[in-house]
Amino acid sequence: MTTTPDAAGPWLASTTWNSKAFSRGWRALGKSSDVIEPATGRTLGAVAIASPDDIASASADARAAQAAWAATPYDQRAAVLRKAAELAAANREEIVDWLVRESGSIRPKAEFELAVTIKALHEASAMPSQAQGQVLPSEPGWLSIARRRPIGVVGVISPFNFPLYLAMRAVAPALAVGNAVVLKPDPRTSVCGGFSIARLFEDAGLPAGVLHVLPGGGDAGEALCKDPNVGMIQFTGSTAAGRRVGKVAGEHLKKLSLELGGKNSLIVLDDADMDLAIANTTWGVYLHQGQICMSAGRVLVHSKIADEFTRRMAEKANNLPVGDPASGQVAMGPLINQGQVDHATDIVHRSVAQGAKLAAGGEAKGLFFGATVLSGVKPGMAAFEEEIFGPVASITPFDSDEEAVRLANQTDFGLSAAIISRSVGRAMAIGEQLRVGLLHINDQTVNDEVVNPFGGVGASGNGTSIGGPANWEEFTQWQWMTVKDAAPRYPL
Repeated sequence: MTTTPDAAGPWLASTTWNSKAFSRGWRALGKSSDVIEPATGRTLGAVAIASPDDIASASADARAAQAAWAATPYDQRAAVLRKAAELAAANREEIVDWLVRESGSIRPKAEFELAVTIKALHEASAMPSQAQGQVLPSEPGWLSIARRRPIGVVGVISPFNFPLYLAMRAVAPALAVGNAVVLKPDPRTSVCGGFSIARLFEDAGLPAGVLHVLPGGGDAGEALCKDPNVGMIQFTGSTAAGRRVGKVAGEHLKKLSLELGGKNSLIVLDDADMDLAIANTTWGVYLHQGQICMSAGRVLVHSKIADEFTRRMAEKANNLPVGDPASGQVAMGPLINQGQVDHATDIVHRSVAQGAKLAAGGEAKGLFFGATVLSGVKPGMAAFEEEIFGPVASITPFDSDEEAVRLANQTDFGLSAAIISRSVGRAMAIGEQLRVGLLHINDQTVNDEVVNPFGGVGASGNGTSIGGPANWEEFTQWQWMTVKDAAPRYPL
């Protein structure tokens, strides 16, 4: 199925959302922004762009609707989430097509993203029927309970790279436990990463006002962080933007979940199976053109095998087809916009000027950036220090396990790390010393199973996690409640 600029599938038809946002139904706002297909430059429609006033109106409406939603019987809330999952599966082709067209995803990546999104809905649908607190020790005649209560209104600010899943992994559990949600998707991917979610819950029977989907810029995000009706902000995006979100939301005493960038190390030990190491590195570096917070931004390779590893990675890179993901079988699609191309190009050029060797790629044609390999990358070079968010394998040799640990920890980021070795014990000994929130032995750095807590440390987050058992911690707050047979007689 192929989406064209003037026609879409019947479920996510542009006639529903074109130049609109979702806030108690589909309605136009004061401004709009074109939906651009990055692979071709074609316009696929337009989305309404929310102003701070629009955010304020939606947040107030969400707060008004939240109490009734929280009071809805748990099995009815669960049924809405299950129905949304059914609808996502039923409309698979349209959703996948929009992920390909709007975000530049290759089809396997888009299909995987939809699969984990459906899984996130199923997992969230189980939350309403789970235990929601604990009975605490107390004196006879007293009942002391710690229980989880919804926060109220959760503001979700989601990114462009995995737009559907990274929004849904917050929206679904937040709704499941009784919150209302105001979602601000990235304007560049608001159809696949926002309006598809609105359609799912609209058709699943979510009451009006409980979910609002408002594309917008930085001013809308700031308004969401300041709004007195919003109790929590869940933000996924760059570290620079996350710092701004954290500052503004913190000043207004919001609960805050930040999942930010990474400079993730994939460590290849000298005993690694070379074929598996190349396969894992290729996936970890080049999946979705490297536009993933978990991408392997540093490939640390033991010096005994570094030359062969570099040669084989360059061969692999030179044979990865790049092109329009909607037109055929390609390994990589376009970067999201020219700014991202310029950023990746600048880091490659500066690194070569600093002494790194360009073993493959390094050039862009429009928004298509060829798979790139840099060897001899050292601390201090741009490719070693900065998050690239592009398809660049940055290879750094090391001579000992201790040096590998030191190099991997030589960053303010702390999201993901991976180690490939035939010796699980050796790999685990290294892993124990890495300052990261996600650690994978004999795998690459890009992983999420939905049921796991996901979060980073340092510049990669604020110590919070999202997903699996962490969702109860994130999207609720504790309330201590005591019940006594009779009010006590205090001595004053």
